[in-house]
Amino acid sequence: MEIEHALSQFCEYQKFIRGFSPSTIKRYRNAINLFTRSEVVETLDQVSETQFKRYMLNGRTVRHWTANSYITYHKTFAVFFRWCVNEGHMEINPADNMEMPKMDRRLPPKLTRQEATRILETAYNMPYPYSFLRYRNHAIFAMFLYAGLRKQELLSLTYSDVDVLNRSIFIRRGKGSKDRVVPICGSLAESLERYLVERRRLNKTCPEFFASLNRNLGFTGTGMKRLVEKMNQASGIPFTAHKLRHSFATMMLEGGCDIYSLSKMMGHSDIKTTTIYLAASAEHLRSQIGKHPMDESASHKNVITH
Repeated sequence: MEIEHALSQFCEYQKFIRGFSPSTIKRYRNAINLFTRSEVVETLDQVSETQFKRYMLNGRTVRHWTANSYITYHKTFAVFFRWCVNEGHMEINPADNMEMPKMDRRLPPKLTRQEATRILETAYNMPYPYSFLRYRNHAIFAMFLYAGLRKQELLSLTYSDVDVLNRSIFIRRGKGSKDRVVPICGSLAESLERYLVERRRLNKTCPEFFASLNRNLGFTGTGMKRLVEKMNQASGIPFTAHKLRHSFATMMLEGGCDIYSLSKMMGHSDIKTTTIYLAASAEHLRSQIGKHPMDESASHKNVITH
């Protein structure tokens, strides 16, 4: 069977039966297409276990995949080949019985509170030609820093998903197709209210919460990329949208948020994913070390008198 035809069927199954997101489907397509081009194969019966293992080793040694990238590619291929085996298109899964490299456990990159504040100030005080851009852009970066949304979650927000009055954001089908509710703090509410006033003034009626300036359509991924690049230059602080999300998590822990609540707000399916932010927050760890029972200098300890 042709790999291209099998891939189309696989993607349709994952989309309509498993409910995978467009970005996940795109990842499958890109990975499989890269493999077929590199190995010059067109049919599934041309794919051997030896060939696949050589391709994966080449990715690690020649393409310089990190351990995390290697594992992600392997999972992608393993799911596709497993589906092919279950459908009777292949006899064995060439991705089975492969040893995985040790995954990197790097601390997530984050901003300091001073840097986060500077980004918000820059987003607000830039010389915009239209006030709509000022309030929309500030609301976008406030949403990342005060609510910890993923970029695609923010772009997918509809007008009805954001309830400023009741201080809640409804994330519809986030990563893993899971819904969740994220609370809105006071500073974020103020920013969103300013943006909504401008949105109504320009009569933006598109269903997306964040709208484009010149069209009555939602803000796009391309527009977001340009906005982040522009803000990098204007603020002098290198960052990505995902780095803002990491910053939200570490600042929440430093502020005293418990790990369980943070995990729910971040939309993590496993709380172990959230615990990495404990190591990333030096201030949080310093506050905890003071609880050592032998630390006589801690102010909360009772002085023992004889």
